[in-house]
Amino acid sequence: MQGSLMLDIGGTWLTTEDRQILRHPEVGGLIIFARNIESPRQVRELSAAIRAVRPDLLLAVDQEGGRVQRLRQGFLRLPAMRAIADNENAERLAEQCGWLMATEVLAVGLDLSFAPVLDLDHQRSAVVGSRAFEGDPERAAQLAGAFIRGMHAAGMAATGKHFPGHGWAEADSHVAIPEDERSLDELRRSDLIPFQRLAGQIDAVMPAHVIYPKVDAGPAGFSRRWLQDILRGELGFDGVIFSDDLSMAGAHVVGDAASRIQAALGAGCDMGLVCNDRGSAELALGALQRLKVQAPERLARMRAKAWPGIEYKQLPRWQQAVGELRAAQLID
Repeated sequence: MQGSLMLDIGGTWLTTEDRQILRHPEVGGLIIFARNIESPRQVRELSAAIRAVRPDLLLAVDQEGGRVQRLRQGFLRLPAMRAIADNENAERLAEQCGWLMATEVLAVGLDLSFAPVLDLDHQRSAVVGSRAFEGDPERAAQLAGAFIRGMHAAGMAATGKHFPGHGWAEADSHVAIPEDERSLDELRRSDLIPFQRLAGQIDAVMPAHVIYPKVDAGPAGFSRRWLQDILRGELGFDGVIFSDDLSMAGAHVVGDAASRIQAALGAGCDMGLVCNDRGSAELALGALQRLKVQAPERLARMRAKAWPGIEYKQLPRWQQAVGELRAAQLID
């Protein structure tokens, strides 16, 4: 039975305290950060140690490319997604990039990377910026769709973020509570298009810690209007909904970590992330234990579908994909 809380650990190996908290059935996932990573071999050993405690946990990382790339030493340095769009064969390169990313992440024993970014580059948001494929919504959907095909071919489920679009709000939701003052009709004509086009292809969605006051008074990740009425109802999305990190400043509008995870799950999230704060993770865990939350079975869809061997760099597709990205000067 998988739980509804995803948390993190402090170092490159499991402590006794880590093992104890991971044994709680309410914990359903673990996300690793740069501080947990030394080398591909060490990450494989850490993944195996985690699975020895809880074989059913979802193991995740943020490996988008560009500046959001936790796995670095011994891994490909992938381009920022915006750099792909200017190439003549951008769609092919996006697909290869998705396959390369997913293959490397799966090869160290993880299930998924929270990718791709479906936000639009409106030239306004510093926190999104080059993480977005494009400013044009149809083009962004086309390139993200190709990236997702590559991920799926490697055996990884895809997570589109940050619904309904974080590219317009200028504040960074890691440290502030951003607002996007546009109307729902304006959003439907722009930022919602990639999510609408790809609703049947992405396996999961991660909502933004952004308030859209003309649609709802609360951030999207705590809004039944956004998650139930629009994402599930209007867009027909039936996959997993992950909260963004509930420790971020943009989530603090609803109180402490116990209140935040309760609000996120109540709005329609299937799993809440509480990162970089073990005290908050324990508060969230206590709330889930009191509420006796039953995690939905669809979370199992996010597990890896295939596991490449550690010799994946010998694969013809690997060598071809790397060659194509090098020819386009997207990687060294």
